[in-house]
Amino acid sequence: MPLNLRIRNFAHIAEVNLTLGDLTVVVGPQGAGKSLALQWLKVAMDGRQVFDALKAAGHAKDRSEVLIDLIFGSGMAPAWRDDESEITLGNRRIKPKTIARIGDGTETLFFVPAHRSMLISDGWAAPFQKLTSETPAVARMFSQNLFDRFNGRDAGTLFPVEKRLKKEIRDQVDAAVFHGGKVGVEESSHHARRLRLAHGQMHLPFMTWTAGQREFTPLLLGLYHLLPSTKMTKREETDWVVIEEPEMGLHPQAITAVMLLVLDLLWRGYRVVLSTHSPHVLTMVWMMRRLVEYQARWQLVCEAFDVPKSQQMRRVAEAALEKAYRAQLFYFRSDGKVTSLDISSLDPGAEDERIAGWGGLTEYSSRFGDAVRAAANERGV
Repeated sequence: MPLNLRIRNFAHIAEVNLTLGDLTVVVGPQGAGKSLALQWLKVAMDGRQVFDALKAAGHAKDRSEVLIDLIFGSGMAPAWRDDESEITLGNRRIKPKTIARIGDGTETLFFVPAHRSMLISDGWAAPFQKLTSETPAVARMFSQNLFDRFNGRDAGTLFPVEKRLKKEIRDQVDAAVFHGGKVGVEESSHHARRLRLAHGQMHLPFMTWTAGQREFTPLLLGLYHLLPSTKMTKREETDWVVIEEPEMGLHPQAITAVMLLVLDLLWRGYRVVLSTHSPHVLTMVWMMRRLVEYQARWQLVCEAFDVPKSQQMRRVAEAALEKAYRAQLFYFRSDGKVTSLDISSLDPGAEDERIAGWGGLTEYSSRFGDAVRAAANERGV
């Protein structure tokens, strides 16, 4: 069933309503509050977990304004106005003073933040308490997850790992991102452990990697958390995944590999929310909505993602054709405040330009094409 998150009068958000399906994509211009809304989704599901992480790091949380600063980053306290701000998830009202009572401390929603490569300093992730309160809590928690993975029994070779990803997905990731390279953890002569990318005899330190490799690797390692190496398909306690800007630094071929990973998450039983500025991501959602509508063959999903029609990929494709896909637009009103619009139809013929232009992601392609057509007509071409 769809789940609704409503945010009123928080920071510059006047009112947004997010209706979440199995895969929901949130779009909108820079600074429209998409990240703030998704952080509220995390808090509304896992408030106790967030509160406990802040408590364990020694932060004082006795006042609402302090807690808002700690969760969203220093300076955000004025964003919450006691007499106006309102957060509702389903039928449950969320307030700063009730956050510590939300959930049982386990992780219902796993959050992969934007700018994740910035959390890896000199090839190594920092633990939660080493990051200051200027960093939002979701980013600090993600960094702690990477820190635990680098130091745990999974350290060593991190990609490729045979039993972690389906072979078809692993091959596509390799072809799009690593090109035969092996990602792992090695110890330097100074006994410092660092990420490295090995190509034959060359061992490349993290800051020499391509921008796409630096952005994609923490995303992939974060998703490992959701892909148990046992026979279980998903983490029992976790049902939701948020990935901010999965396209960061990536070529369209690599974005396609990420979206294939997203379909694998759907097959495993997770519900996924993405924020994006990529037309490529939204085009995939448009395609899947149309394929579901037309009751398409599973083979067409494999062909679209250019993967073999194996039994494993058949299961992923058939599951994808049973899911609900939604898209939500955040946009600025004339008064400078932000509201939202459901653009899930992704109908290029819609009267509302915000829907026809897919929230602005395809609008300029149409305008550029119109300019070329007009020039050709004027020249009689």
